[in-house]
Amino acid sequence: MTENKTVVFDNHTVVYGPEFDWDSKTQGYVLSSFFYGYITTQLFGGWLSAKIGGKKVFGAGVGVTALLTLITPWCAKTNVYLLLTVRIIEGVFEGVTYPCIYAVWSRWAPPLERTKLATLAFSGSCVGTVVSMPASAYLATALGWPSVFYFFGVVGLIWFVIWWILVAESPAEDPRISKGELEYIQKCLANVDAKRNITHPWKEIFTSLPVLANVVTTFTDNWGVFTLLTQLPKFMKDMFNFDLGKSGFLSGLPYLAMAIMIQFSGHVADWLREKKHFSTTKVRKMFTCGAFVLRAAFLIAAAFSTSTVGSIIFLVLAEGLGVCSWSGFGVNYLDIAPQHASVIMGISNTVGTLAGIFSPILTGYIVTTPVHCTVA
Repeated sequence: MTENKTVVFDNHTVVYGPEFDWDSKTQGYVLSSFFYGYITTQLFGGWLSAKIGGKKVFGAGVGVTALLTLITPWCAKTNVYLLLTVRIIEGVFEGVTYPCIYAVWSRWAPPLERTKLATLAFSGSCVGTVVSMPASAYLATALGWPSVFYFFGVVGLIWFVIWWILVAESPAEDPRISKGELEYIQKCLANVDAKRNITHPWKEIFTSLPVLANVVTTFTDNWGVFTLLTQLPKFMKDMFNFDLGKSGFLSGLPYLAMAIMIQFSGHVADWLREKKHFSTTKVRKMFTCGAFVLRAAFLIAAAFSTSTVGSIIFLVLAEGLGVCSWSGFGVNYLDIAPQHASVIMGISNTVGTLAGIFSPILTGYIVTTPVHCTVA
């Protein structure tokens, strides 16, 4: 879209200019515009999903986003401001999704299984990135960049139909659940599921130290995640001069590590709690702080690495170990107050999304001239 494309015909090399003449600052705004809308519906999505159910709000959020994805190529070719508008609207509908997940798990996940079930759901976003990066690279190379949006837009709509048909708001509403599983979940969550007409204690929530700690932690985590998500493919191209297909594969490696480690850490965290080796509070702190320290160490190592392979290995380790923090703070909303978890997550992710807005813009101002790495 915004880079030169080289094509060889009969031993003659032809270089086409970029389709869109956007400078790095404009590209930063295009990348970050999604988050302008995303930030506005975090709290609303958490409140609405607690009110009417996570299934409905989550499904609607993804379904509308898929429809908007289908028209993104037309918007980009028409006008950059139209593209920015659609990206913002996409963010509005996508913004409800993460808080909704907590509304779903608050009615489905027994206390001692919360971490592994929640991290299983979170790992889906990592797996999706692993698949979408090389798939997008292949589609863009073979069929042109618009095909990426058409393909994933259709996939999103298919997913929406399946979700709406198969998923139930609660165990009691699921016609396919076994009697034994239903009784077990209802017994574990009797106090939570009995209180569906929820009145949120807003003052207590906004003045709670555990809630405020999660807000700060979410912002810190999101800065690293959003920077990697929006900048890693470009980093691979600018620094290592990989072709698009190769860059897509390598860019997916950190997310493959994340998908594996987030599930592994979730099982370990619940095992430590179930066996009473550590209290829930200590487990959450251990996984959060340990993951953050390891991520920082390996990101610094990647920055100072003099080897292409070394940089990639350090980035994979940084994100693979860093995602273990989700077995700490990422599930802690369900520990603090299960019936209010979606709202608390909405508050935290509202602040956390600021990282997604400012990170690409700041990167655009800092990195104005691509520099290719010359080391082997």
